[in-house]
Amino acid sequence: MEVENDAAIAEESPKEEVPNKHDDKSEMKGEEYAYLDATGFTSELFKIELRGLPKYYGIGELKKLLNVKMKLSTNKIKIMKPGSPFIFICFRNQEDREAAIKALDGYKWKGKSLSAFEAKPAPDPLIRRRKEASTAEGEPLNIKRRTVEASATSLAYLTYDEQLKQKQSEMENVLQKFGKELWSSIPTLRTFVEKQRLLHGGLPCAFEPIRPSPMQDGYRNKCEFSIGKDALGVKRVGFRVGSYSNGFLEVESIAHLKHIPECMKQTVVLFEQFVQSSPFDVYSAETYQGHFRQLTVRMSHATGQVMVVVGVHLQSLSEEEKQTMKSSIVECLTSEPGKQAGISSIHFEVIQKRQQGQYTNPIEHLYGETHIEDTILGLTFRISPAAFFQINTPAAEVLYQCAIDVAAPSKSTSILDICCGTGTIGLCFARHCKQVLGVDIVEQAIEDAKHNAQKNGIENCSFFAGNSDDLIMSLIRHANIMPDQHESLIAIVDPPRAGLHIRSITQLRNARGLDKLVYVSCSPQSAIKNWVDLMRPCSKQLRGEPFVAKKAMAVDLFPHTPHTELVILFEREKEIKQELVVDSENICTDKPVDPQPET
Repeated sequence: MEVENDAAIAEESPKEEVPNKHDDKSEMKGEEYAYLDATGFTSELFKIELRGLPKYYGIGELKKLLNVKMKLSTNKIKIMKPGSPFIFICFRNQEDREAAIKALDGYKWKGKSLSAFEAKPAPDPLIRRRKEASTAEGEPLNIKRRTVEASATSLAYLTYDEQLKQKQSEMENVLQKFGKELWSSIPTLRTFVEKQRLLHGGLPCAFEPIRPSPMQDGYRNKCEFSIGKDALGVKRVGFRVGSYSNGFLEVESIAHLKHIPECMKQTVVLFEQFVQSSPFDVYSAETYQGHFRQLTVRMSHATGQVMVVVGVHLQSLSEEEKQTMKSSIVECLTSEPGKQAGISSIHFEVIQKRQQGQYTNPIEHLYGETHIEDTILGLTFRISPAAFFQINTPAAEVLYQCAIDVAAPSKSTSILDICCGTGTIGLCFARHCKQVLGVDIVEQAIEDAKHNAQKNGIENCSFFAGNSDDLIMSLIRHANIMPDQHESLIAIVDPPRAGLHIRSITQLRNARGLDKLVYVSCSPQSAIKNWVDLMRPCSKQLRGEPFVAKKAMAVDLFPHTPHTELVILFEREKEIKQELVVDSENICTDKPVDPQPET
C-alpha cells in the first residue's frame, strides 16, 4: 500500500491523551480549553478513563465487549498504544458516561478487575505547545520547525545511489529485528533462526539487492495538499511543516520539491491564486472556521490527465453559496492555465466527521471525466477519486513484477488478492495463473477493479467488496482448489500501513491448500508482528502449519524519502517441524498472539 509523506491534516478535536491532574474545574477555562465551547460538541466533555486492562487485548475485542456485550454507547475509544493498561473512552452525553462507569467499574475481564472513573478534557495541544515554547516576550521559539523540503524529501540531499544504499541497510535492520523477535517470542524456533542467520549473513531469510525506481524526480501520481496560511498569514496551498500537536499549522510552498511533477505544481499555483482571491476563507484547525482545507491532485504518467479533488468544510453555507463556490472552482480550474496543466476531471469533497462504517467523505463530480487512466505492465487501469493506486507508477511495475517472480504461479494456481484496491496486483497476475479472487473494504475500489478487468479483457478475475477479516475463508472455498489435480493456492497480501488484523492472519494460517504467501509491506516496521504470527507454532487459534520466511527484496517506490516497500515470500515448510525442539505439551506455550488494534 501507499506511503504518503504529505503533511497530515489535523483532527477535528485535540489529540492529546494525557489525563488532566488538576481537580479545580476553574482551571479548565483558559485558552487551552476554549475549544470545548468553540466546537459546539466534543466528546472530550464526556470522557472516562478505564484502568486495569489485561496485558494482551485487541481494540477489536474491546469494542465488542463495550458495544455488543455491555451495550454501552461509546462515541470514541482512545488507546495510548497496543497493550496499554489504560485507555480513554468518550461518550455523547453525561447519561451515557455515568452508565458506562457504573457498568465498568469493578467489572472482571480476562482475569483483571477494571476501574472506571471520569476523566477531564485534554488541553488543546496547539495552545499548550505554544505556551511552552514561548519566550519571555511571548514569541514562539518554533524549535521543532523544519523546512518543507526536510519534511517531505528528507533524503533529497543524497545522490540516488547513496539513497539506495541507505535503504538497503535500513531494510536489513528491519529483517534483523524480525529475526530477534522470532528468537525472543518463539523459543521453539531458535535453532531454525540460528541456521538461517548462518546462511544469510545474520538475517532470518535471503535478502536480495534493492530494486531502484525507474523514475526518481516528479514520480508522484497523487498528492494531498493542505490549504492554510504560512508564517506571515498569507493563504497557501502546499504541505504542512509541522503538526497540530506540535503547535504548528503553517502551510508552505511545494515549488522546490523534487518528487512532485510539474503538472501538479502548476495546479497548486493556480488554485493558490484562486484561494487568495476567493471570498471563502481557508479552514483553520484552531478555530474550526473557514472552508477550503485540502486539494488532492492525481495525474497519469501514461495519458497526462490531471484529476483535482477540492476538499471543503461547508459550515453553514446556503445552497446558493455552495453553488457559487462550486461554479467558481470549475471556472478557475478550466481556465487556460488549468488546460495547460492537463486538468481533465474536477471533483468536490465535503469534509465532515465520518459516521461508523463510513470510510470516505462524500465526493461530487463537477466537471470533465469521472476517472483518469494509467497503465502498469501493459494493462490499463481506471482510477476514481478515492481509490488506492501506487503513487509511483513506473516503480509499481517493478514491484508487481517482483511479486510475480517470487510467487512463481502456474496455470493451475489460484491467487487470493487480499486488500486488492483497484485490482492492480491481481490483474497483473491474471495472465500467469488459473484465477484471481480479490477483496477490498472500499466498494468504489472494487467497482474500479471489475471495470479494469473488463476493459483489459481479463475473464479469470473476481472481486468482492467487504472486510478481508471476514471473507478470506469464503474466498478460499470459492477457489475450489483440487490438490489431487496439482492445483495450488497463493495469497498476495498488500495491507495498509498498520498491517493485517489478527483475524486475517488466523484465517490465512488455517487455510488448507494455501502453501505460499507473498507479503507486500509499505511499512515494514509495522508488519513485523504479522510476520511473526505467520511463523508461530500451531495453537488453538493458529491451527494451520506455520509459514517460513524464504526470501525478501526491497523496492524503492519513494525516492528522496526514507520509505521503502519490502516484499517477503512465505512458504509452508514441513521441514521446520524438525527444528522445533519441544514436546507436545509445550508447543502452544509461546507468547499469546497479541491482536492488533483496528485502524
